[in-house]
Amino acid sequence: MSAYLGAIDQGTTSTRFIVFDRSGRIVSVAQKEHEQIYPKPGWVEHDPEEIWRRTQEVIGEAMKKGGFQAKDLAGIGITNQRETTIVWNRKTGAAVYNAIVWQDTRVEDYVAEFSRDGGQDRFRAKTGLPLAAYFSGFKIRWILNNVKGARQAAESGDLLFGNIDSFMVWKLTGGTNGGIHLTDVTNASRTQLIDLHTLNWDEDQLKLFGIPKGVLPRIASSSEVYGKVTTIPAVQGVPVAGILGDQQAALVGQTCFSIGEAKNTYGTGCFLLMNTGSAPVLSKYGLITTVAFKLGDKPAQYALEGSIAITGALVQWMRDNLGMIEKSADIETLARTVNDNGGVYFVPAFSGLYAPYWKTSARGVIAGLTRYANKGHLARAVLEATAYQTREVVEAMELDSKVHLDELRVDGGMVADDLLMQFQADILNRNVIRPLTVQTTALGSAYAAGLAVGFYKDLEELRSNWGVDHTWKPQMDDALRERLYKDWKKAVTRSFDWIS
Repeated sequence: MSAYLGAIDQGTTSTRFIVFDRSGRIVSVAQKEHEQIYPKPGWVEHDPEEIWRRTQEVIGEAMKKGGFQAKDLAGIGITNQRETTIVWNRKTGAAVYNAIVWQDTRVEDYVAEFSRDGGQDRFRAKTGLPLAAYFSGFKIRWILNNVKGARQAAESGDLLFGNIDSFMVWKLTGGTNGGIHLTDVTNASRTQLIDLHTLNWDEDQLKLFGIPKGVLPRIASSSEVYGKVTTIPAVQGVPVAGILGDQQAALVGQTCFSIGEAKNTYGTGCFLLMNTGSAPVLSKYGLITTVAFKLGDKPAQYALEGSIAITGALVQWMRDNLGMIEKSADIETLARTVNDNGGVYFVPAFSGLYAPYWKTSARGVIAGLTRYANKGHLARAVLEATAYQTREVVEAMELDSKVHLDELRVDGGMVADDLLMQFQADILNRNVIRPLTVQTTALGSAYAAGLAVGFYKDLEELRSNWGVDHTWKPQMDDALRERLYKDWKKAVTRSFDWIS
């Protein structure tokens, strides 16, 4: 019997393939970055073919590194950057335009246009989402309206839309030679085109957005056998059996299967999700309502989500745009050269502000600068921005859910930063817990695949894999905590309405 599971983790800045054993331990991994394309201010794109090449490369490398053959894998799960939008030709396999990334703000005019009739929450009761540049629907609309010949080709049935998960499944299962066109409920819930209650494409939304239904993938559960790999020799014939948007995958990887359980993932952005059970809970405090997961034929589970656009991406900006550090991990070393932030606050509203504000017109600001401030203070402000934004989302989450979070389970690349995690515990005034496996995004998709192929028996078997690696406990004086947070809130207001 196959003893391992594979996971394709296609993120905003890189693609990984990870092989897990039954206990959820990583036994082999390969990772490669892809280019970030910025054609104009606020525009962010990826090359879909580069992402597909990187996927093939990391799968081959990880399988070779571990000495694995295809028969060693019981199944493969996919987890992906959500909302990032690709439209491609079903006959040639070629994308008609670069992938428009979730951070991209080019559709702000559509947001304003649609908001004039019914406000920003016009579709919230149906979709769980505010009108924002973040989601896929407007990105599809932009491609069909702005790429020459795209709308005509879509209406004639030649084009397919997908978030990265759909593109991956189509490529893995044959592409132009019989590739399967589908998505799972978690990714579909990020398009603003489904009814959150029926989990079907909504005809009224499609008409309003001007999107032909024929371009859309079939909506499936997050855990079922969709098809088998036919295009990559190293994993030929392995079932593709799990799909979860990256943040929902982390929720599953953290085994948050019960109402009130929550996790926060620190990656390019920061995303706090709380399981709310089998009924969607509409937010009154700036969060979004999303599908948490649907495992096979069991009822879908829902979540409240606080989405923060820029956290780890701010560290990368310090590295790539300012050249203040050579590698991302150096941010902690630089921040430790000072004892505090020196009064400096960095509000990274590069793509506007997401939860709990949803202000598309906001832009990044650095506040509180004096001659005293140096690059160490700026580095510390960069890290602290992630923790402050997380507190804002935690407070909104508790108001919406009526559940007090006694602790925060954390995962993602930034949780290796002890300075940040300690400050997070301090500013939240509650314990922050890092699990043994921090690659919970990939692990969650592997779990979904494992359940689908019978590799795992049930959710309790998955729970038994979860364990604590480290706990940070709050150490900050109450008065200092509230003073710092008050000044952060003041800095945030300075970013409002920068774009007229």
